[in-house]
Amino acid sequence: MFVGHFAPAFIAATARKAPPLAVLMVGTQLIDFGFFTFALLGIEHFRMVPGITASNWLDLYDMPYTHSLLGTGVWAAGFAALVWLVWRSAAAALLAAAAVLSHWLLDLLVHRPDLTLAGSPPLLGLGLWDLPLVEKPLELALIFGALAFYVWRTRPVSPRAGWALGVLAVVLALVQSIDWFGARTTVVDASLPLTALFAYVLISVLGVWLQSTRQNRSS
Repeated sequence: MFVGHFAPAFIAATARKAPPLAVLMVGTQLIDFGFFTFALLGIEHFRMVPGITASNWLDLYDMPYTHSLLGTGVWAAGFAALVWLVWRSAAAALLAAAAVLSHWLLDLLVHRPDLTLAGSPPLLGLGLWDLPLVEKPLELALIFGALAFYVWRTRPVSPRAGWALGVLAVVLALVQSIDWFGARTTVVDASLPLTALFAYVLISVLGVWLQSTRQNRSS
C-alpha cells in the first residue's frame, strides 16, 4: 500500500468540519513519515529481501514505534491534538486521528505478518502483497475512487481546477508505477527513505493546490 493510503484523506476532506485536505493527506502517511525518518536516524530498521513478497522486497522487521497499533494510536492522538490546537474543532481533530489510524488498518490488509499490537509478537498482516492481482487493482480502486468522490463532493472555483486535478492524478499514477515496476535493489541506504519522504511531501503539496481550486458543495 502506497498511494492507496491517501484515499481516506480525500473522503474525510469532504466533511463540513474537516481540516484542510493536505493536513489529512499528511495524516494518512504520518506513520510512514515517522518510519522513514526513524530509519534514517537508525531508530527503526528495514532490509530488502528478494522475493519476500510478490509485490516488493521490503522486510520491515523493526518498526515498533510507528507500525504497532499502540504506536499508531500515539501518533494519532498527537496529530489530533495539534489539529485541535490550530482549528479548535473536535470534529476536525477526530477526522485527523482517523486519518492516521487508517494507515495501520490498510497496512494490515497488504503487509506480510510484520505489524504488531504493541511492538512485540503476535505479528499481524493479511498478506495481500503476495496476491498482486488482488492488491494492485484494490489500491488503484481505493485512491482513484476516493479522488473521484472528492471531485463529486466539491466544485471547481478556479480555472486551474482541471490542471490541479490532472497533475495530481498523473503524479499518483506515476509514483505508484515506480513503486511497482521500478528497478529493485538489496542495497539499504538513505536513498529509499529520502525518495519516499520526497514523494509524500510532493503529493501533499499537490493536495494544497487541488483544494485551493475547489470548494465543498456544502459550503
